[in-house]
Amino acid sequence: MTSSSDYAALRAQLDTLTTEAFRPELAEIDRLSTLEIARTMNAEDATVPTAVGAQLPHIAAAIDGIAARMACGGRLIYAGAGTAGRLGILDASECPPTFNTDPSEVIGLIAGGPTAMVTAVEGAEDSKELAAGDLDALGLTADDTVVGVSASGRTPYAIGAVEHARARGALTVGLSCNKGSALAAAAEYGIEVVVGAELLTGSTRLKAGTAQKLVLNMISTVTMIRLGKTYGNLMVDVRASNEKLRARSRRIVALATGASDTDIESALAATGGEVKDAILVLLAGIDGPTAAELLAKSGGHLRAALEARGDA
Repeated sequence: MTSSSDYAALRAQLDTLTTEAFRPELAEIDRLSTLEIARTMNAEDATVPTAVGAQLPHIAAAIDGIAARMACGGRLIYAGAGTAGRLGILDASECPPTFNTDPSEVIGLIAGGPTAMVTAVEGAEDSKELAAGDLDALGLTADDTVVGVSASGRTPYAIGAVEHARARGALTVGLSCNKGSALAAAAEYGIEVVVGAELLTGSTRLKAGTAQKLVLNMISTVTMIRLGKTYGNLMVDVRASNEKLRARSRRIVALATGASDTDIESALAATGGEVKDAILVLLAGIDGPTAAELLAKSGGHLRAALEARGDA
């Protein structure tokens, strides 16, 4: 049971965090018109990209480390509580349809498990042991990367995930929104996007959440670019799982090759609907099996496969 002295210590800790700071100038925001509140909030949000920009060297270094591990078969695992955990799961869940990754390659863990996506799980974020158990359940290896995500940078679940992963030899990244955070200190790569105090005191689903979403977008997207999941800025590994994506896959082949609709359909038929293979078929003038073989030899990098053929 938590004592009053424990609460006092935690309150004192929160008082030191930028993300928890009270802003007296906004104390009467509820008296403003709806448009004035919206303008104020929009102005606050506009500061977030600059804060992310200040951390780009750290973000890029982390991405290079992640891509190197994933190229060897490692996984990218996000771990967080509350909003941070949900953002990690969101990013992970969008990788299979966008980059044709297996669902086991990019994983999001949230303190308290799937139930915590929609309902708070009492005390889950306060347990380092829970994080260690969740990682052990995945069979964590030294080839994996664990990204702990926490706006405050003090959440035990996120810190515990990073500490446990680092002890197992995995690559670790700590993403927080406070300078000098325990999470960043625990990780091999610390990323601290300091967005300042929130519009609503302590509501870190706002600027801090936006900052985390931007960084997670960057981590997964640039990692996938480094792994050859794109050709230029085209999503050539897109998984055509619905009508919109099937139409998009054909548009991607057209943009990459300039081929006719008839030739595009033939190439996709010859490659089992694989966009990257179809592009190689059309640009290199080869059949489907040969395209698959070339891509396998190039580690899935379309540009490298084209260069090997002299067609780049």
